Amino acid sequence: MSRREIAVADIGGTHARFAFAEIDGSGVCALSDPIILRTADYPGVSGAWQAFARAARRPMPTALAMAFAGPVAGPTLKLTNSDWVIFRASLAEELGLEQTLVINDFGAVAHAVAALGDDGFRHLCGLAGSLPSEGVISVVGPGTGLGVALLSRRDGRYEVIETEGGHIGFAPHDETEDRILQQLRGEFGRVSVERLLAGDGLDNIHWSLADIAGDTARRHDDDAALWAKALDGSDPSAAAALDRFCAILGAVAGDIALAHGAKAVVIGGGLGLKLADHLPQSRLCARFVAKGRFAARMAAIPVKLITYPQPGLYGAAAAFANQPR
Repeated sequence: MSRREIAVADIGGTHARFAFAEIDGSGVCALSDPIILRTADYPGVSGAWQAFARAARRPMPTALAMAFAGPVAGPTLKLTNSDWVIFRASLAEELGLEQTLVINDFGAVAHAVAALGDDGFRHLCGLAGSLPSEGVISVVGPGTGLGVALLSRRDGRYEVIETEGGHIGFAPHDETEDRILQQLRGEFGRVSVERLLAGDGLDNIHWSLADIAGDTARRHDDDAALWAKALDGSDPSAAAALDRFCAILGAVAGDIALAHGAKAVVIGGGLGLKLADHLPQSRLCARFVAKGRFAARMAAIPVKLITYPQPGLYGAAAAFANQPR
C-alpha cells in the first residue's frame, strides 16, 4: 500500500486535538504537530473541524480517523464529559469527507501502545524489557475521565477491545479509603473509580481527606491550580491528596490487570504524562502489587508509562491503517 495522508482527531472533554498523519500498509509513517482547541469553545465537532481547517491553512484530506472520549457503539455518540454529540451516519457529509473512522479514545491509546517502539514508554516497575509480543496488555489512564482498554496480541497481529472500565466501583484498600468512599457516597451515591482517578478526582480526594481531618474544606473551582500545588509540593494537603491519588491508581491498575489476565500494564492519559516524574517515587507500584495471594504474580508484571506526547492522535492513525481491507 502506498502512503496516504489522513486527518486525525482526539476529541476529549477538555481538548479537541487535530493533526495530519501519513500511513501505509505497515502503520503510521509520520504525524504532524497537533492543533489543540478547547472543546468548550465549540458547540460540536463541525465547528472545531472548521477551526482546524482555518488554522491549518491547507487543503483537508478526504479521510478522518477520530478518537472519541465516550462510548462509540450505536448511531449517536456523546462525549462522556461534554455536551458534544456526533451522529455517525452523517459525520462524513457534515465534515465534507469521503471516509471516517471513530473509535473510543482509550481504544486509540491501545492502538498506539501496539504500534509504538520501546522509546515510547518509561518503565515503572515489574519485569524490565519490552512489552510482551503475545498476550493481553491492559491500558489504563487518568485524564478528564479514566480510560481503560484491552490490547490482545497473538501470532503477529493484535486486537483492541474498548471498555468503560473507568466506571467500575471503587474498592477501598484501608480505613482512610473506607472513609473517603463514605464521604463521596454522600455526594454521588454510587462511587466509580473515575470519581477519584480523573482531573477532578484530586479535588474529590482532597476535599474528603480534609473533611476526615475535621478541617473546613471547600471545593476548588480551579482543578489546574490544585494540581499545580500538588505537583510542586507547595501545599501539603494537596500533596497528600496526590499521594493518595497515585496509590489508588496503582490499586485500580492492578485490579484491572487481574480482571484482564494481563501480562503487562501501560499507564496513559494526560494526567499520566504529567505524573511521569512523580509516579516512580509514589505508592503506585506498592499498591499495584498488594493483591494478597497474587502478590508474587503482580510483582512480575511490567508496568510502563506511555511517554509519546500524542498517543490518541497516533493511535487513531494506527487504527485507520490497521483496518481490514
